[in-house]
Amino acid sequence: MAGEPQADCLFCKIISGDVPATVVKETETTLAFRDINPQAPVHCLVIPKVHYPDAASLAAAEPQIAADILRVAGEVALQENGDKGFRIVFNTGAGAGQTVFHAHAHVLGGRGFNWPPG
Repeated sequence: MAGEPQADCLFCKIISGDVPATVVKETETTLAFRDINPQAPVHCLVIPKVHYPDAASLAAAEPQIAADILRVAGEVALQENGDKGFRIVFNTGAGAGQTVFHAHAHVLGGRGFNWPPG
């Protein structure tokens, strides 16, 4: 059922404490931790404590928690990278590079970003 923990979900296991993570911030509705395969000097994930397969389904069902993710992402970026700027990325679906199907935001910072590319 949407919103309920899933036994086969890595992020649900991190929330429950069954899988360790380096937590950088926790709120009533979110958990933020360092990515184990960082793509930038600062690379944290912010996840809701409820299970939805992606950010779009979370936003449709529980918009306040989706807003909490954005707020916490900004707080984590400031905490981890100061006022140097940051990027928030939501991959939605396998075709967009999503590999864990639990809504989450990537907070990236600590280097310049060449965007748009080319």
